[in-house]
Amino acid sequence: MNKVSLYFENGLMLEAKSFGAEGTSVGEIVFNTSLTGYQEIVTDPSYAGQFVTFTMPEIGNVGCNAQDMESKGAHCKGIIVRSYQDRPSSFRSEETLDALLKKNNVLGITEIDTRFITKMLREEGAMMMVASTEVHDKEALKEVLETSPRIEEVNYIEEVSTKESYVHAEARYSTDTFTYETPQTRKKIIALDFGIKRNILNELTHAGMEVTVVPNSMSAEDIISKIDAKEIDGVFLSNGPGDPLILKDEQEKIKKLIARKVPLFGICLGHQLLSIAHGYDTYKLQFGHHGGNHPVMNAMTNTVEITAQNHNYNVPDNITEVATVTHTNLFDNTIEGLKYNDSPTMSVQHHPEASPGPHESAYIFGEFAKML
Repeated sequence: MNKVSLYFENGLMLEAKSFGAEGTSVGEIVFNTSLTGYQEIVTDPSYAGQFVTFTMPEIGNVGCNAQDMESKGAHCKGIIVRSYQDRPSSFRSEETLDALLKKNNVLGITEIDTRFITKMLREEGAMMMVASTEVHDKEALKEVLETSPRIEEVNYIEEVSTKESYVHAEARYSTDTFTYETPQTRKKIIALDFGIKRNILNELTHAGMEVTVVPNSMSAEDIISKIDAKEIDGVFLSNGPGDPLILKDEQEKIKKLIARKVPLFGICLGHQLLSIAHGYDTYKLQFGHHGGNHPVMNAMTNTVEITAQNHNYNVPDNITEVATVTHTNLFDNTIEGLKYNDSPTMSVQHHPEASPGPHESAYIFGEFAKML
């Protein structure tokens, strides 16, 4: 392992050991409290532009495999772990996490106090940082950071969205056969890809929808023409990275779909874009919600669901002027789910497709199928 230097925008500099790719990388640092599923987190396109600090101290211990990829590659700027394990112990392992990071040019940082970093982010909020295996001078790193664009200035969905349309051909993963099931579909939808996760697609098809994934550049006019021709029954707006307020083209596109009363379902970034398109701008949380253990109150059933989350931005409370709140985060009472009053539109901020879990919110995909 080589030395890697970290410089944070609050002026702090730390040294650690590196694994994975080498080089210099700039991004926003967040922390994730999930106990399992590090490969799914690393390959989630929503983390494009970010360094992920894992609060779980042992990372790498079960290796990586093709079945657990949430996308075709890894999109985060880097990961920060207390202890990296390079000898995986799992019958499903096909390669080490180190190998996965090297293939995707993602920095790995270890032998560092992740508890200290997490506390710093909790108190000061998510911030920009630079990590380098090449540059170790504090002033030089500071200059790199100050001259690099901030995450809210970069349209990362242009990087992670598919370039060509395709039909998703898998459903849920079966632990009986260790394969993905073949979907049985009744309705057809388009999924606008802002950085979509594989397991979202699996849950949509499991709920009975044939899903054609299309680039984020597909126009509202093309989508509406497919609705009019009864080629599709609705549209899914996916998760994705970055600040939703800079996505002006997507906002205008969604406004047209809302006006046409196209059935819509959004998750995470899709949820935020629906709010903005209705005239209610999102705001940034102090350090975001990232983890697999967040309690959410379902207002429809008055029950609590444990959910997986990954977002730095949130919809405002006055969205209740045009929508009914269906889910609320019990950590901070922020809005987690909405049904809009005057259009066939629903959305959630958390991730009901969570893989490896929890699975308590998976029913939401069935609700969208019923709405269609």
